[in-house]
Amino acid sequence: MTLTDLKQLFDYLERSQSRFSIRNELMFKLLATTGLRRSELVSLTWEQVDLVNETIRIDRKGKKERILPLHPHLTPLLASYKASLRAYQIYQTEPVFLNNRKALDPRGLHVIFKDMLKKAGLPPTRFTLHHLRHTFATLMLQQNKENVDLRTLQELLGHESITSTQVYTHVEFEQKKKAIDSFRIF
Repeated sequence: MTLTDLKQLFDYLERSQSRFSIRNELMFKLLATTGLRRSELVSLTWEQVDLVNETIRIDRKGKKERILPLHPHLTPLLASYKASLRAYQIYQTEPVFLNNRKALDPRGLHVIFKDMLKKAGLPPTRFTLHHLRHTFATLMLQQNKENVDLRTLQELLGHESITSTQVYTHVEFEQKKKAIDSFRIF
């Protein structure tokens, strides 16, 4: 997704007045600002969310974990979402994201995403949930080069190998064009 596509989706999510509008906005903004996998999002429980330190703990294989900082704009949204739930729904071991009072599953998340894309005026056949993860990684490197190196991105994405992360270091066409145009060979 381009930044324009992402902003179009966010604009729709922010304007939406549906019963699940806060949940949907939070889910898709979390995916786009943390690089979470969809499986990590749907398995997220309240004990993994730390609103005081503004982090999310993702449990990984082999008792490993990664700590993801929350974007400052998401902390109030997450607090608001949590406040909208009933006491039993925010118990430490309860899932953060519910769909009609039960835990949201990857398929349900996929269906919601396609519906949100359509309502936002974006082609639902063009994008998948994984595009949000790719968009996060690509935009993080393109727009934040001074603060993000490949190793940091690897940690954020939870890649075991740096080679998995290197796929995001592709050079944009404009950068290639500038390089060729500035090549003083003639």
